[in-house]
Amino acid sequence: MVEQGLHVTFNRNGCFVEDMKNQGKLIGRGERNGRMFNLDVNMPKVNSMLFTRGKGARDIGIWHKQIGHVNLQRLKLMEKQNLVGGLPKFGTEEVMSEVCEACQLGKQARHTFLVQIIHVSSKPFEMIHSNVWTTKIESIGGCKYYVNFIGDHTRKVWVYFMKHKG
Repeated sequence: MVEQGLHVTFNRNGCFVEDMKNQGKLIGRGERNGRMFNLDVNMPKVNSMLFTRGKGARDIGIWHKQIGHVNLQRLKLMEKQNLVGGLPKFGTEEVMSEVCEACQLGKQARHTFLVQIIHVSSKPFEMIHSNVWTTKIESIGGCKYYVNFIGDHTRKVWVYFMKHKG
C-alpha cells in the first residue's frame, strides 16, 4: 500500500487507509477487535502487485520457495500476467531441478488411528472411572484435592473437593 502512495494509520479507533495522491482521501477503514484490526478489503481497486528481487537467478525452484511454495503452473501464470515485479521470464518447459521437500512433507497423508473396541457398561455402576488431582492454590473453602467419578453407563460426573489434613 505504501508503494502505491497510500498512508496507513493505526489508532485506538481502528485503522485507516488514505490515498495521498488524491488529497488524503479515505479509501479504506478497519475496525479494531482487541489487538487485531479488520481491514475492509472491498476497497476501490488499487494497483497492487507483489515485488521481489533476485540476483538475476532464473532458477524456478528458488522462486517457488521465495513466493511461498506456489505451484509451477501458478508461478508461470504470475510471470505471464506480470503479477510479480522482478520475476524473470521462464520457459514453458522449465521444471524444478529437484523435488521440494517442504511441499512433499506438507502433502503427506496421515494414517487413521486403529479403531479400538469401546466397552460401554450395560447398567449403572458396572464401571466407574475416577481421577484425582491437586492444585498449588487452595480454593476459597480451603480445598486442594479434587476427585471426580464418571459413570461409564450414564456418563454422569460427580466431583468432590477435599481439604488436606496435614
